[in-house]
Amino acid sequence: MDQILHRPDEQAQRSGLRRAFVASLAGTSLEWYDFAVYGAASALVFGHLFFPGDDALTGTLKAFGTYAVGYLSRPLGGIVFGRLGDVIGRKKVLIWTLLLIGVATFFIGLLPSYASAGYFGPAMLVLLRFAQGVGVGGEWGGAVLLTSEFSKPEERGFWASAAQVGPPLGTLMANGVLAILAGVLPTEEFLSWGWRVAFLLSAVLVAFGLWIRHTLEETPVFKMIEERGERPAAPVTEVLRTELRPLIAGILSRVGPDVLYGMFAVFVLTYATAQLKMPRGEAVTAVMIASAIQVVTIPFAGYLSDRFSRKLVYGVGAVGGAVWIFAFFNLMPSAGLPMLILGVTLGLFCHSLMYGPQAAFIAEQFHAPLRYTGSSLAYTFAGIIGGAVAPLIFTWLLSRDPSGFSIACYVAVAAVVTLVGLAMGRAVVDEVDVAVGQR
Repeated sequence: MDQILHRPDEQAQRSGLRRAFVASLAGTSLEWYDFAVYGAASALVFGHLFFPGDDALTGTLKAFGTYAVGYLSRPLGGIVFGRLGDVIGRKKVLIWTLLLIGVATFFIGLLPSYASAGYFGPAMLVLLRFAQGVGVGGEWGGAVLLTSEFSKPEERGFWASAAQVGPPLGTLMANGVLAILAGVLPTEEFLSWGWRVAFLLSAVLVAFGLWIRHTLEETPVFKMIEERGERPAAPVTEVLRTELRPLIAGILSRVGPDVLYGMFAVFVLTYATAQLKMPRGEAVTAVMIASAIQVVTIPFAGYLSDRFSRKLVYGVGAVGGAVWIFAFFNLMPSAGLPMLILGVTLGLFCHSLMYGPQAAFIAEQFHAPLRYTGSSLAYTFAGIIGGAVAPLIFTWLLSRDPSGFSIACYVAVAAVVTLVGLAMGRAVVDEVDVAVGQR
């Protein structure tokens, strides 16, 4: 009889969980479409359009500098939106982050090039990239909590991975749109106006994401925090004062995945075209195929972390990435497209093993009233020492060591940093989670 009486509540909770999964997946995918289309354009066209010069590699290096701005601005988004997420709620903040990055991406598609507007074009590119980063910095922590705070703790790895599927799905969409445009347009037209279409499309995609998120309810955990009057007055200060070790653990745990993703989803486009002399379309195809596979392997890795251990699955990915990067550079000089596809796919598979459990691992470091702030700070500050500088360092190292050995050593060091973060990590069982689970 008790099971019958509780079944409607369970069904309603699972329904809310599924809606939260879709909202988290849709929102982060659309935001990462915006973010990824910039990364791909940095590797393919921005160096030529906004930073012209005699040396193509130098132009690409400058373009990746603006790419890094999107990471450097993330902590501002993490601080501002993370605080608001713990004070006014997850849902409201996520609507604003999606809107911010969508508007910035749309206007990038309207920017004049250096040839037509001089330094105004590059300057506005940097400013809009900064705004993109602020939006993404406030997005991740809330998107993770959308699903993790609807789910049971023992299922959190799988459900929280919805936010993690956003980057590969967004990368897939971004590179797919750019590949279609590059394939159907002559090079001159693609460089002149074709690339802009990919940025202008973000207006339609973001409008869809806003509609999805507007229909979603606030998470049960935040509702209970409100009921208990436990919303923090100064979340950032409280995290730094009371949860510093878990914050450091969260930051370090993200460095390896960020660097590995920067290698196999962003820089590999430059490496394949500039060093291996492959056609641009082949390089994009390799990233697209590997990203499509990640859409499956990331939630699978999250599921494995529920069945076994977050740290175990995460650690296997870190070690695997450190080993595979050396094999990748040994195999690539004489490789064709099939080997490039295999190389990128295995690299991003190792990334999946880290990225799938990552959302739950970081969220579990913090007590419920400080989760949005703590998770956002861990995510954004890790981006500075990981993803922001990775393509720049890759490009610089490649110019001095074309063999790729130096790049492989850099990726291996990043993996070791992640292992240190995992060793420092903990899992918080918050009484608010327990109370929500008993309802």
